[in-house]
Amino acid sequence: MKSVNDLISVLNLKQASENEFIGISKSIGSPNVFGGQVLAQALCAAQKSVASNRILHSLHSYFLEAGDLDLPITYLVNNMRNGGSFSTRRVTAMQGDKTIFILATSFHKKEEGYQHRINFSDTIKQPEELLSWDDILTQFGAFLPQQMKAFLEIERPIEFKPTVIVNPLEKKDLPPFANVWFKLRGDAANLDLALKQQLLTYISDYNILNATLLPNASKANWGNTQMASLDHSMWFFREFDLTDWMLYKTESLNAFGARGFSRGNIYTRNGKLIASVAQEGLMRPLKK
Repeated sequence: MKSVNDLISVLNLKQASENEFIGISKSIGSPNVFGGQVLAQALCAAQKSVASNRILHSLHSYFLEAGDLDLPITYLVNNMRNGGSFSTRRVTAMQGDKTIFILATSFHKKEEGYQHRINFSDTIKQPEELLSWDDILTQFGAFLPQQMKAFLEIERPIEFKPTVIVNPLEKKDLPPFANVWFKLRGDAANLDLALKQQLLTYISDYNILNATLLPNASKANWGNTQMASLDHSMWFFREFDLTDWMLYKTESLNAFGARGFSRGNIYTRNGKLIASVAQEGLMRPLKK
């Protein structure tokens, strides 16, 4: 995938029946289906069953089995409730007779209420000052571990710019914080809110587990640790524009028992808080 249009085509499910939808997969460089893709496709299925005046405000999910890139994914939507203000849907993702993923979503009618939000520090470098993943590959590709180099060589519909570039050859423990700017490639204007929420959900599964490795970076890295998303939750707060850069601030509060926990906030460039994310992931040291 090279642009937002390529990504949208993957998220656009085929409807098999009233509550059944079929999706295809595209690799992002791992041997299994990308968790963000399953999240976004399941959300797409749920949104198709909800009235247009109900807006997604939260989702909670579990990854149960690794997805096979070569098999279609069937999404079954269960209408749990349509209340006066909220609608709830449950989505089950299947490959053959295997359940690989479950999702619960809640939608809310538009209402007025009190407001506040936290902001990010104005000392964070702007994306124009930073190197992208493509720049890192071009400038440092000859020195990168082969696995990292191969990952960066995959074409993506999203451009990422980390605020700090961690040297994988420098074996040093680091604070459990990781911030990255991101922007869709191609024309992301004139998208409706439901589709933008699907795209943001897809993107949110990138980078969030990076912070879990940093406090043990003297010995732990993506090459010697089995990493996988176990669950994923998101809360959506405000309308947003995907044509400009957005900031994904993540921090890891805990790692224990071969699991790591991270949470993150997604902001517009001018500091508007759009969404919050939480995820626990497998981080199992590989035996030599």
